Amino acid sequence: RVHGDCTAMSLKLTDSAFLLRGVILFLVCLVAVAVRLFAVVRYESVIHEFDPYFNFRVSKHLTDHGFYEMHNWFDEKVWYPLGRNVGRTVYPGLMLTAGFAHHLLNTVLHLSVDIRNICVFLAPAFAALTALTTYAIGAEIATPGAGLVAAAMIAVVPGYVQRSVAGSYDNEAVAIFAMIFTYYLWVKSVRTGELLWAGLTALAYFYMVSAWGGYVFVINLIPLHAATLLLVGRFSMRLYVAYSVVYVLGTLLSMNLQNILFVPLENLEHFAALLVFALLQLWVGVLYLRSLLAAHSFRTLMVALVVVGLGAMALGTLLASYIVGYSGRLLSLLDPSGKHMAIIKSVSEHQPPVWTSFFLDIHIAVVLIPVGALVLFQRLTDGAIFFVLYAGTAVYFASVMVRLVLVLAPIACILAGVAVSHVLDVYASGLRGVCCSASETAVAAAASAPETEPKPNESTATASKAAEKSSKGATSAKASHRITACVGLVVVPSMALLLVYFMVHSSWVAQAAYSEPSIVMSSMAGRQRVIFDDFREAYYWIRQNTPEDAIIASWWDYGYQLSAMANRTTLVDNNTW
Repeated sequence: RVHGDCTAMSLKLTDSAFLLRGVILFLVCLVAVAVRLFAVVRYESVIHEFDPYFNFRVSKHLTDHGFYEMHNWFDEKVWYPLGRNVGRTVYPGLMLTAGFAHHLLNTVLHLSVDIRNICVFLAPAFAALTALTTYAIGAEIATPGAGLVAAAMIAVVPGYVQRSVAGSYDNEAVAIFAMIFTYYLWVKSVRTGELLWAGLTALAYFYMVSAWGGYVFVINLIPLHAATLLLVGRFSMRLYVAYSVVYVLGTLLSMNLQNILFVPLENLEHFAALLVFALLQLWVGVLYLRSLLAAHSFRTLMVALVVVGLGAMALGTLLASYIVGYSGRLLSLLDPSGKHMAIIKSVSEHQPPVWTSFFLDIHIAVVLIPVGALVLFQRLTDGAIFFVLYAGTAVYFASVMVRLVLVLAPIACILAGVAVSHVLDVYASGLRGVCCSASETAVAAAASAPETEPKPNESTATASKAAEKSSKGATSAKASHRITACVGLVVVPSMALLLVYFMVHSSWVAQAAYSEPSIVMSSMAGRQRVIFDDFREAYYWIRQNTPEDAIIASWWDYGYQLSAMANRTTLVDNNTW
């Protein structure tokens, strides 16, 4: 009866797990938004830094004049007298997302919300979507528990908070979600081999390309994953279908953007994706011919193909001179010691980070990354291989450029979630259901006992040895269970304490380090905060006391803010094209 009660309780808990996960994810989304609102509470709804002011200006032009006017806009008020072709030099995904949200709220839902407030709160909203996507990834490659831990961690991890606080209206505000969502759909498409998932992956990649120049990382990581699966003998038609659809459809979609056009066919940054695509077509062709031809004919054909391949490589080497090389920013990542573009080296966020910044930005995930990777290796799948590759490349790039800790933060949280969930599953199992375990053991022993007396011809010695062996096995299992339970009494509270410390650390870093807009400054006079609003007052003075056709000369950092807040023509701004 006790065994039946425990089984019924287990079924009841399983039935309520879905609802419990939903409640937890809802709370995680609330935390993801709330931890990014310190600047709004402390100051007001204000856009941060410099680049976001240009993005806000373009978004306002979009909502005031429509998509085609923004798409064809030539801005004469910047880089005087050159001007700027906005449609050809901007990634429009961020502005189109804000414009869609503005249209949805004002036209469809009839809620009067200014475009500036949408720009301010867009990043926290997408942080919640990123947390949900991270949960889906954790559940896909490990367990739902790993997904919940990963979602809770990415909701507050400082490495991601630094680029997604309220007012941080920059490309990364939506691009990190687009990147993580693309990865999730890619792993899903490789696992299923369905055209639907592959097509959705191509659409997500297109959104990623429209939002951020960091899409180069995506279009090189996916081919790396496909090539790795081919090399380690895990090729399948599912991989072939997924990669072919994603590469062809994703490339065609991205070439519709004015700032991309023929870049995927001309730039070496996309060459790896094209090479892996050709390699997969060749591999599938070889497999098909092998199924049709005899062994001798197949070997002859292979020799001919090798000769043709060498000729194609020679021709490709000659044509390589017509292909545009790597960008200076990518070269600075691949060769940190080289001197490629001085302006890239001069920016502080492009410098290599100090080791303490890793602890500041991803905290305990620093030590949990290898643990999570080890757990994934123990139950290796195609998806697990992808995220291990993601972790390795992200760690390298984050070690070269401090800005790319932003790319490392999601995978750090995913692997940390896998590690924490695995540790808790192992050691909490020794503490779970203690009251049921003894009863279940008694019931199992009674069930395994013989129902009839031994036959007269059975040996008494044999029965005694069997009973002794069974007793030793039960004693050993009981001792192992007891040791696991004792260790769990230490490990489980320690892990819980580390997670609480992670949350406290992340909240403190979010409010102390990443919630200070550069346009509004403050200091503490005793217990009172003093606000210095000199920048905005200066821009307002320029707007009110200078002619509308005045041309302002300033240090390039302030160009975007002058254009957006003073509404005056500038000689230089932050666009370093």
